[in-house]
Amino acid sequence: MKTSDFFYELPQELIAQTPIQRRDASRLMTLDRTSGEVGHHHFYELPDFLRPGDCLILNDSRVLPARLLGQRLPGGGACEVLLLIDRGNQTWECLVRPGRKMKPGTRLIFGDGQLTAEVTAELEGGNRLVRFEYEGIFLEVLERLGKMPLPPYIKEELLDQERYQTVYSKNLGSAAAPTAGLHFTKELLDKIAAMGVGIGYVTLHVGLGTFRPVKEEEITEHEMHSEYCVISQEMADLINGTRERGGRVICVGTTSCRTLESWAAEDGTMKASAGWTDIYIYPGYRFKVMDALITNFHLPESTLIMLVSAFAGREHVLAAYEEAVRQRYRFFSFGDAMFIS
Repeated sequence: MKTSDFFYELPQELIAQTPIQRRDASRLMTLDRTSGEVGHHHFYELPDFLRPGDCLILNDSRVLPARLLGQRLPGGGACEVLLLIDRGNQTWECLVRPGRKMKPGTRLIFGDGQLTAEVTAELEGGNRLVRFEYEGIFLEVLERLGKMPLPPYIKEELLDQERYQTVYSKNLGSAAAPTAGLHFTKELLDKIAAMGVGIGYVTLHVGLGTFRPVKEEEITEHEMHSEYCVISQEMADLINGTRERGGRVICVGTTSCRTLESWAAEDGTMKASAGWTDIYIYPGYRFKVMDALITNFHLPESTLIMLVSAFAGREHVLAAYEEAVRQRYRFFSFGDAMFIS
């Protein structure tokens, strides 16, 4: 199967640049993965498509304000550092700009000296190891100095940083938001729980590889990035109990889907698990545990549209996307959502 099989035409003006005022007022397209039938709704109507005994699985990862703007020392120009992976001993694997001027030994300063750093190594592929020096707690320093690492297709400044966090975010560690969850409000979650729908949380720390385009012509030749994820025994029990009682396991976002599918046994049962996953889901994959999916609209030729196509069928998905373009849906991180069942 070719990467070009997952291309669709998207007018630039349909890429959402800012979040809408009310989270659950976004539009919600429903897609029947058997028939391909679509419907047009709003996200606050989601409870109409849920049943008592179902469970929703959400990703509670919280986005690090991981983009740091500073200067190179002594007297150097501006620099930008994007934190990717905590390597321990106050050292992070980072993306840096300008790369050619950020050699090992380069000293950096951020926020009038509240945070300083040194580039300690250059890695294969161009990332750098950067060791930071600071007073106090690093995450608190980041909260003061860091900016949200918004996707490259968002050009507008984000005025309220919390709008790039889900209302249930808890575990800091993502470089990008699990965006399907951005549509939920606390009130909507309470309403869903009151219906008798189970609500569970897993953690997958989203890496910037989620935005990496598939450059290979054959999709099977693409190398997936690794991301760290966790499922507690309590959440495994919720999923197993839901399935035993005949309820549906509904994943909120491709990250929740990848977490469950990474650790599910062949018969779909779950147990407490933690570790790195590089699961790559594309058409032909047999889903072991997920019965329905809430997701945003994804970039053409991305691994995410391949995952959705594996679940709902490539033809159904591309037809639904064409309809979304015709109906002027908003696309990508701050855009509208789909419920695929």
